[in-house]
Amino acid sequence: MDREPGLSVRLKLTLSYAGFLVLAGALLLALWLVLLRLFPRAPIIIATRSGIGGVFEPGRSDAQRAFGQAAAAVLAFLLVFGLVGGWILAGRMLAPLTRITDATRTAATGSLSHRIRLPGRSDEFRELADAFDAMLTQLEAQVAEQERFVANASHELRTPLAITQVLLDVARNDPDRDSVALDERLRVVNARAIDLTEALLLLSRTNQRSFTREHVDLSLIAEEAAETLLPLAEKHGVTIATSGDVTPAVGSHALLLQMTTNLLHNAIVHNLPEHGTVQLSTAIRSESVVLTVENTGDKLSPQLVSTLTEPFQRGTRRIRSDHAGVGLGLAIVKSITQAHDGTLALAPRAAGGLCVTVRLLAAPPPAGR
Repeated sequence: MDREPGLSVRLKLTLSYAGFLVLAGALLLALWLVLLRLFPRAPIIIATRSGIGGVFEPGRSDAQRAFGQAAAAVLAFLLVFGLVGGWILAGRMLAPLTRITDATRTAATGSLSHRIRLPGRSDEFRELADAFDAMLTQLEAQVAEQERFVANASHELRTPLAITQVLLDVARNDPDRDSVALDERLRVVNARAIDLTEALLLLSRTNQRSFTREHVDLSLIAEEAAETLLPLAEKHGVTIATSGDVTPAVGSHALLLQMTTNLLHNAIVHNLPEHGTVQLSTAIRSESVVLTVENTGDKLSPQLVSTLTEPFQRGTRRIRSDHAGVGLGLAIVKSITQAHDGTLALAPRAAGGLCVTVRLLAAPPPAGR
């Protein structure tokens, strides 16, 4: 923003300090003059007059002249003292602000690694500097995460395109190749590219929080997701068990259904080869509702579990090749949870498998209750 040049804050503070001192001195002198007129026979007034009269023998007029000169000298001294002292004090007080301004300009150039780290005890400037440092730390982490996401997304989108190109080149160089098999493989690759694109669009939508909120029942959403994925569970020999009470919440029914479906799909696919189980439950607390998805499976390390919500992290040691997915299932779950002002917690089970807990804000009770 272009602004007209003006006085610096340091100069304004200096003038304010000096003006305050001169005004205080002038008021003090004016008060003394008022006292001279109102209480001429007060002991302190008589003593002051006799003292001044002793110095200036000619009489009252010389005393008044001397008093005026002394008053002018005092006011001049206060003005100079206020200007010099105010300039020094303002400089010392505004020094932290200069460091904050320099850090802001550095960050504006794209360098987010710089920190102010203002020393000293807590005050308004140091609170501002600490808040600015925290903001830079968060921005740096978000920018790094976005850069990783863009790089991974570019790689994931390039993979199906490269496979399609290879299949078409092979088919062109081999006219006798089975066209039915080629068509089937191209359909699979194209379906994967479509799934990845839709997942990226959904992730972008939830990050922007561009959805309508309504009253929903999380227990009904869980039952709907379980019914939808029941054929997949039967195919993998996994048993789904649902339980829980009515759990009223506020949010997007479509997004919360997508979140629950992703969690349940993840629990089914990443389960034991046979006789696996998935426990899907909902519960209501004082001010929140809880959705828990717990499944059997291989033993997982806490380090691996902590990375599963990152985009394109598939945990390849426990995923079968026929259901590799696009690596965005739990990332979408995390994004939907955050968009609903909720929390997501993942923990490995001691016996193997994963326990995922989603906590959302409970819907307020109806009016009049």
